[in-house]
Amino acid sequence: MSDMSRRLRLPILALCLALAASGCGGRPHGVLTPQPRMAGTPSVELLVATTRSPEGAQPGDLFTGERGKGLAFADIAISIPPDGARQIGEVQWPNALPGDPAHEFVTLRADPLDQQEAVRRFDARIAKTPKRQALVFVHGFNTLFAEAVFRLAQIVHDSGTNALPVLFTWPSRGKLLDYGYDHESASYSRDALEHLLRTLAKDPAVGEISILAHSMGNWVTLEALRQMAIRDHGLAPKIKNVMLAAPDVDYDVFSRQIAEIDEHRAIFTLFVSREDEALAASRRVWGDKVRLGGIDPQREPFKDTLAERRFKVVDLTDVKSSDPLGHGTFAQSPEIVRSIGARLAEGQTLADNQNGVGERLGQVATGAASAVGTAASVAVSTPFAVVDPRTRENLGDQLQRLGEQMGDTATAGADVVARPLR
Repeated sequence: MSDMSRRLRLPILALCLALAASGCGGRPHGVLTPQPRMAGTPSVELLVATTRSPEGAQPGDLFTGERGKGLAFADIAISIPPDGARQIGEVQWPNALPGDPAHEFVTLRADPLDQQEAVRRFDARIAKTPKRQALVFVHGFNTLFAEAVFRLAQIVHDSGTNALPVLFTWPSRGKLLDYGYDHESASYSRDALEHLLRTLAKDPAVGEISILAHSMGNWVTLEALRQMAIRDHGLAPKIKNVMLAAPDVDYDVFSRQIAEIDEHRAIFTLFVSREDEALAASRRVWGDKVRLGGIDPQREPFKDTLAERRFKVVDLTDVKSSDPLGHGTFAQSPEIVRSIGARLAEGQTLADNQNGVGERLGQVATGAASAVGTAASVAVSTPFAVVDPRTRENLGDQLQRLGEQMGDTATAGADVVARPLR
């Protein structure tokens, strides 16, 4: 082992010991275990279509972050605390199981379904909604299955929409340093999302479809819509609204994607913010290429392109929310999430993830594809892990990954030195 590697490993060992002394904690697991409903609490019912695998899922998790072999389905009901006991825009996670429905989100029902039963329940419910409208939500990077479920329940409840919520959730491992795996999993899932949207569009029980995508979820959404438009010579007429919130998509790639989509058949709304630190980190990961969600819509070439494509743009740069990274403002700002619901109800245009504080700050170093980047993320996250249990699980992964990378780097370096020049 080189002196450099040895010097770096010593502080990592010290950090591991400090974390062990601080106690255990982590991301939410087991929260999808059903419990009795408390009278007086509202609830949200949603149907799930997922490319995640159920194999190896812990009790109360239903699905993992690994890739499944096809589409799986579930019917889930979430109890929401009374408005007086919570802050609009926030998900109140159970501190322990079972959760306290008076103050926390809890699960009332979590039924795995086959496709036939999923369609039957969907048709029965959408017939009772105004305009027979379905709202398909596609989550972003670093999102566990339960986090996607609870976030959609929060959006539906806080927006006041009457649309029937459908969660399309792709295999995100919910780990900060698995950005590459998540991105490939989103690509892996585009055919499945296209299949879901085509199925909804062909269903006579459906009147119209709205899509809300966040962060990396915009990549799989735009890819699915592009495929649909090429295959069917345009989008399905039932797709009325497409809302792209903080898209973690290369602007140049987006320009090619949208060129194949007949976006004039639907209302496309783009949520952007120049204060989105997560997208700033992503831009560094992707070779300083502009991310769609971080553009200045008043500057060229963005202004003319968006006007030509008739995109409606909502600039959230100056909107404050509970997310210090400014990446989840669309869902966590009470004003914005309510506006989404109101606009969906009126058919007009608009003017997750559950991370710990330390983990959010650590996302600034998401470009940790190397030991240097990983060390930066660990250094930023560690001080918060002692006081913030939701940071610890990902930080443990970071520490393990960093140790492995240091060993690989030291080995590779020694090999390079020993190898003769050719």
